[in-house]
Formats: sequence, C-alpha cells, structure tokens
Amino acid sequence: MIKITEQPSVHRHLENKSIEELTALINREDALVHVAINKALPQINTLIHAIVAKLKLGGRIFYLGAGSGGRLSVLDVIELPTTFGVQKGVFNAVLAGGIDRLVEAPEEMEDNIHEGWERLQAQQVTTADIVLGISASGTTPFVLGALQQCRSLGIATGCIVSNPASPIAAEADYPVEVVTGPEFITGSTRMKCGTAQKMIFDMISTTVMVQLGRVEDNQMVNVLLINDKITDRAVKMLMGKAGMEDYAEAKALLLQQGSVKNAMDYLKQLV
Repeated sequence: MIKITEQPSVHRHLENKSIEELTALINREDALVHVAINKALPQINTLIHAIVAKLKLGGRIFYLGAGSGGRLSVLDVIELPTTFGVQKGVFNAVLAGGIDRLVEAPEEMEDNIHEGWERLQAQQVTTADIVLGISASGTTPFVLGALQQCRSLGIATGCIVSNPASPIAAEADYPVEVVTGPEFITGSTRMKCGTAQKMIFDMISTTVMVQLGRVEDNQMVNVLLINDKITDRAVKMLMGKAGMEDYAEAKALLLQQGSVKNAMDYLKQLV
C-alpha cells in the first residue's frame, strides 16, 4: 500500500514563512478535509446504519485507537452522556496505553498487536457490539490485531483510516477511507487526518443519537442538568415546547422530572 499520510508536504521551507503565510496555507490545506469527507459519505452512512442497528438491539460501540485519533475518540465518548442523556457504556473508547494515561500519550503502546484485543476482552466485547478502529495510517498494530480477532469471532468491525487499501480497512466490515493527502508538516497526522477524524466522530455520534430518539426537532431534550448554564437552557427549551410563561414553574417541573423529555411526557399525561 502507498502511505499518502507519510508523503512529503507540498509546502517547503516553512521556517522562512511569516505567520500570515503559515496560517493561510494551513487553512487552505484544512479546506481539503471537507472534500475528502464528502467523497467518503457513502461509506460513513453505511457504517452509521450498522451502528444504529447494533445499538437498537442493546449493543455497544467501541472506538479503538492510538495517537491523535484515539484521543479524539475519548473526547467524543466523554461528551455524549451529558449532551444526549445516553447511558454510560453505550459508546466506549479503548485507547492504546489506557485512558488513564491519556495526557501521557504513550505512543509506543500502539505497536503492541495484542493489547487492543486484550482491552476489548476486559470490556467483555461480544457479537452484539461493533468495534470501530481508528488509524490514520491504516496499519497501527494495536488496532489491526484487535480487528483481526473480532472478525475471527464474528464481531462487527468498522474503521476510519486515511490511506487507501490499508490492512486495517481489509479487516473492517464497514471501512471508511478518508484520504486527505500529505500533511502540512510531513507525517503530522494530528493535522488534516485529526480534523477529519473529529468531524467524522461528530457525524457518527450525533446521527446515531438522533436516530435513537435522543433529539427532538433540533434540541437536546435529554441533556443532563449538570450546571446552571445547561439548566437555564433546558428551562427555556421546556417553556418554548410547553408554552409555559413562568420561568420558576418551568424550572421546578424540569428539576422534578430530570429532563425536558421527561417533563414533556409528564405534561402530556395530564392532558
């Protein structure tokens, strides 16, 4: 396979460029990410259909990754219970070296071909679940070894990679190949590849949550009331949906029921 992610940057002598030149060139490269994702939308859609099907039957999704992509998947998983009120453990991140060492970035662990599967086993992964490998290169041993084990046991697999015809894509039932080209700094896949990964995580999790009924209209009706800002937003959301005019009354109902969704269901029962 050709590792496009490792090909030389098309931009030379960066040390001689001004701040204005550098930011303009980086922004120009970032614009290519949208184009690459647009080409991969059919693959992304197929993957999301598979994830929704698994989750509707009570299964789980595991993001499995190392490096920048793995760390970005952790951020996505962390935010979902608050934003959508989804139970913890539905979306999971399995990171090379462990999530507890996230800020240490133990990059050497991505070369361990056995660790990914061992960590999935610790989470008691089954055929009810789906495992999504994250690897810019498409060759990361931590991810590759785990996907190979999953496929041998009939566990559904997907991937997000940034090179065509990679070994990891070959082990995925639902491969997503987003080829963003050489990086601005040669080989620095935290840049365009990382941007693409973050955008795709947003697409996957948001679309899945909508499909699972965690969003109504365009609103986070299941958002957890974890601070004053979110509670105020939810109170105003409830007032708008229920036609309530008294802020204090709406807030009391919201806090009693725990979410906008529950409060609306309660009000419907009174009719």
